[in-house]
Amino acid sequence: MNESRVVEFILIGFSEFPELQIPLFVFFFLTYLVTLTGNVLLMTIIRLHRHLHVPMYFFLSVLSFSETCYTLAVIPKMLVNLITGEKAISFTGCAVQMFFFIGFGGTNCMLLTAMGYDRCVAICKPLHYKVLMSDRVCSHLVAFAAVTGFTLSLIVTYFIFTLPFCGGKEINHFFCDMAPVIQAACTENNGIETVIFVFCIVVVFVSFLLILLSYLLIFNTILKIPSTEGKRKAFSTCASHLTVVFVHFGCASIIYLRPKSTYSLEEDTLISVTYTVVTPLLNPMVYSLRNKDVHLAFRKGLVKKL
Repeated sequence: MNESRVVEFILIGFSEFPELQIPLFVFFFLTYLVTLTGNVLLMTIIRLHRHLHVPMYFFLSVLSFSETCYTLAVIPKMLVNLITGEKAISFTGCAVQMFFFIGFGGTNCMLLTAMGYDRCVAICKPLHYKVLMSDRVCSHLVAFAAVTGFTLSLIVTYFIFTLPFCGGKEINHFFCDMAPVIQAACTENNGIETVIFVFCIVVVFVSFLLILLSYLLIFNTILKIPSTEGKRKAFSTCASHLTVVFVHFGCASIIYLRPKSTYSLEEDTLISVTYTVVTPLLNPMVYSLRNKDVHLAFRKGLVKKL
């Protein structure tokens, strides 16, 4: 077998629905447009209004930027494939797509963890909040999230693309995700699967456990608040974050923390639509619809325009 001549892969995701190529393109294009608009608008509102220059909205703006880049890594290529019928992606293009997809995905997990820590400090240690969540601390948390996410992504991508691939290979997915690319390799490689599992444990499971710990402390503090109104206000500051966390980590766990024996690439394709298309849309919508500060800033901006 010639293992060194692989120059491209064929992405066959959605190929089983030839009659739905155009409707799928329209749906994904409109969703992507709304996602980009929502995230850019959210970042702009936070940047322009000084009363939003606090850690919670700083993390939110960085998350919106990361989500925007995350979707850029996958959706444009998927849209081109749907509208043109051209399913090929180069070997290098596939590796680059995987690197950025995993990198921004891992960064998003850790940013959500940082946001959980921010809410924990705000509710449990309000008198020490400005010290514990200073600009320096927030910048370090974001830098740690990005460096860790992309370092792990580089390691995983390197190990996957040093596997032997023979000739033209079909990938049963609409983008270069880890499991479908590994399955396209010529040989079974338990070592790489171990690396992938460790990566997922570090990024997904540990991040979620830290968020869970933050909310255990938060709920313990909220229960001690004497007034019902005080409890409601405290919990309302966490509701948007919790919504995004459960959707984000729920999808990631279904895809990446299952035993190999339960893999179904057809089902994974459908679930992947959720975390590559729907979840990035959810972030600006949830925070915009549920957040009074963002509502107020948006209305002020509209008044100035008019």
